[in-house]
Amino acid sequence: MEALRRPALPEDAVRYRLFAAAAAGPGGEALLRRCAELALVRFAPLLASYVWQRQPFRLRYVPRRGETPAHIGGTTLFGDNVEDEWFIVYLVREITREFPGLAARIDDNDGEFLLIEAADFLPKWLNPENSENRVFFYKGELHIIPLSETSEQDWDLSAPCPTIPEALALLSTHSEEFLAAEPIRAAVYKRIDGYPEKIQASLHRAHCYLPTGIVAVLRQRPSLVAAAVQAFYLRDPGDLRACRRPFRTFPADQRVMTLVTFTRCLYAQLVQQKFVPDKRSGYTLPDPSHPQYRAYQLGMKLAHGFEILCSKSSKVAPDAKRNVLSSPLWERFLRSLKEKDYFKGEMEGSAKYLELLHMAEDHFQQSVDVPENSVEVSPGDEILALLQTTSIDLKELERQAACLPPEDDDSWLDLTPDALDQMLKEARSESLPSTNDEEQKYDLETVAESMKAFVSKVSTHEGAEMPWSSDESHVTFDVDSFTKALDRILGADSEELDSDDLDEEEEFDFSDGDDEDLDAGNPRQEQKVSPEELVGSLKAYMNEMDRELAQTNVGKSFTTQKRGAGSVEAASESAGPDCGAEDAELAPVDVDMNLVANLLESYSAQAGLAGPTSNILQSMGVNLPENTDLTGSSSPAVQGETLDKTWLVGK
Repeated sequence: MEALRRPALPEDAVRYRLFAAAAAGPGGEALLRRCAELALVRFAPLLASYVWQRQPFRLRYVPRRGETPAHIGGTTLFGDNVEDEWFIVYLVREITREFPGLAARIDDNDGEFLLIEAADFLPKWLNPENSENRVFFYKGELHIIPLSETSEQDWDLSAPCPTIPEALALLSTHSEEFLAAEPIRAAVYKRIDGYPEKIQASLHRAHCYLPTGIVAVLRQRPSLVAAAVQAFYLRDPGDLRACRRPFRTFPADQRVMTLVTFTRCLYAQLVQQKFVPDKRSGYTLPDPSHPQYRAYQLGMKLAHGFEILCSKSSKVAPDAKRNVLSSPLWERFLRSLKEKDYFKGEMEGSAKYLELLHMAEDHFQQSVDVPENSVEVSPGDEILALLQTTSIDLKELERQAACLPPEDDDSWLDLTPDALDQMLKEARSESLPSTNDEEQKYDLETVAESMKAFVSKVSTHEGAEMPWSSDESHVTFDVDSFTKALDRILGADSEELDSDDLDEEEEFDFSDGDDEDLDAGNPRQEQKVSPEELVGSLKAYMNEMDRELAQTNVGKSFTTQKRGAGSVEAASESAGPDCGAEDAELAPVDVDMNLVANLLESYSAQAGLAGPTSNILQSMGVNLPENTDLTGSSSPAVQGETLDKTWLVGK
């Protein structure tokens, strides 16, 4: 029920909460606030250079509410860039490593998305209904609090989810016992592997031909590029009204070439949008063959995004912006950056030093020193305030444009089929051997055995269990139940008939007199029929059906087991004089052969695409190799013949 009462998160939001693992005393609030401040300062070198898609990572103190104890945390909208979400997972894990007294929970609108990432390795008892408040990062490791156990050491599946205080109490005293299994941790950690180096790999630097005002703004607030790209990418007809006239904030008459840092997601969104500017805007594009065409196009789109943001501004005064860069907290923040070599040895006052300093100031104003009850300032208001407080030196900008560093290669936008296949294989964690080695080691009997095991499994409304393990108990056979079932099929007494049988008797006007005549004419029906006789009668009935079907197209479509001459003669002698040649020639169907042949024929018909055969077999851990012998041939007859030969040779 707690999962139903919690507020719903947006589809593109991640929530993170860090609790004191031990019960906090009277100074718990001050301790949590201090931890939040130290954590942001500790990871400032990473956060200052990170470009967020929509909202930055923030830690705020949250007082106790109901059963949720006081904690520090926040909610971040990551938009279309899911890497923001996984970067936050990395930050949260590292914070719990740096501050061992904190235990962290992280979720999104899907719930425990960390468990979704490791779905193939979760224990059977863990499901979305009982996973609430069980998954924590503690001391830099992933922990899962199990269900309570009864005296018989069976999982109590009906146990309610623990409250957060209960989970924290268990975690602080039994953390080693609750450490998640190694495959689960490996699956989650693989998703965040590569940070913090991955941050630089996710950035893309490109040349853009921009108005001087935008260049000056981006020097002060590099993160505003994300808001401008989103404004252009998500524009509507109402937004474009500000772009169907000469631009008021960023006219096209003064533009210079500059280097803009995007994330790959932002760059792809900007490049892939096809847009023709209105002639009244003043923005024109050169011929597509122009060497700087891409820079002109990117600059035009980015300028439209900035103009749209400013058109939505409330026109705040420049003095409405808080002066937060003179506080003691900023001094401590800057001192921490210098201690961790954030400026990379750059001389104070140099261009690179000032660029890094502006990024740090941007991060500090957006994430560190923000009052809890303050109203968030819109990007358009910030842009206008920066324009009124920033001086623009056109000659200096032109001088810098003449010696810009080269832009990054954007060939990563073009994904080849081979690269896509490789990505899919890596996502499935498959390491397939070479075709020749695979064909030599492959045993088609595995296909038949796996399918038999699959059919013998129990299926419910939640789906069928895949037979990954062979350590399963054997199927039990209840003789009494089987006998009763045969009684109902072959020789049920009148008192054992159900309501449906009685209704049928009434519908066809079966009278009691007719039943008495039948009983009188067949006295053996009153005798008790033994189970052995019933089984024998059923076998005889099935054999008679086999004889009839053997002469039809249905019977001839099955492959039968090969029998020698001796076995045929023996079968003829045992059949007696009353049985014809049909009985002697009747051979049992080769179930394994027909099963494998049909499966492989269906697999060949998939033509390398996903289909029912490959899906079922892969879910059981069976990966069929490609049939290289049939390349260029799609004839079912040829395929069936080749598959039959392959199976016979294998046997």
